[in-house]
Amino acid sequence: MSLQLFTEFSVACKSNGNFLSFPTWYKYLDSVQTNQGCSPSLTSLSSVWLIVMAIIEILLRVAAIVAVGVIIYAGIGYITSQGEPEKTAKSKNMLINALVGLAIAVSATAIVSFLAGRFK
Repeated sequence: MSLQLFTEFSVACKSNGNFLSFPTWYKYLDSVQTNQGCSPSLTSLSSVWLIVMAIIEILLRVAAIVAVGVIIYAGIGYITSQGEPEKTAKSKNMLINALVGLAIAVSATAIVSFLAGRFK
């Protein structure tokens, strides 16, 4: 019964998502064709780890989007600081931290995607 609950949410066998879209929770699972469409096959413990990797990838992409928002916010703060040293330094530090966070999120997403492809 619980397995059927998870397969209810998966409509397509393989979605051809683009770079800016979020992956599905069943991205790395193999799919089984049924009369009602496609459903992911949860066959072993490795299937659970593939789901965990897909969820981690989703969260890392959310972190990257948040980092881009912080970069925009820090840029606006830098522009509106009007040369005040405290505001300029605060905005500059926020910008640097957001850029580091973005680099970490993007590289971690690539690593998780690579590992899930190898683990599959």
